[in-house]
Amino acid sequence: MAQRTEIQGEAMTMDNQGLAAGSVEGPAAPLWQALAREMRVARELLEQLAGVLVTDERFVLDYIDQLQAFDLIAQHVDESAALLDRVAGGQSVGDAVGQVRLSVMQDRLRAALD
Repeated sequence: MAQRTEIQGEAMTMDNQGLAAGSVEGPAAPLWQALAREMRVARELLEQLAGVLVTDERFVLDYIDQLQAFDLIAQHVDESAALLDRVAGGQSVGDAVGQVRLSVMQDRLRAALD
């Protein structure tokens, strides 16, 4: 189900893509899911900012390498949100970490569990 959100005067529709199916387990699960949604809002704001910055051709030419960091940050936030949703949905932490698509991030998370 889509959720309409207004942030800094900008309305956006955010879907619950990535939310784990099935029953939510544990008293903290709703908090984890809410945190995952907040992370997705942050990702959207970051993408909006990047969209504004790339409209200036000179800025893009001067800072192309730094602008690529916006995409990497957005990917990290998205993967973190998806991980929270999977765990909140009852998936084991190990399995949830195993589904993280950024290998460097997955490696760091696995190391944290060891």
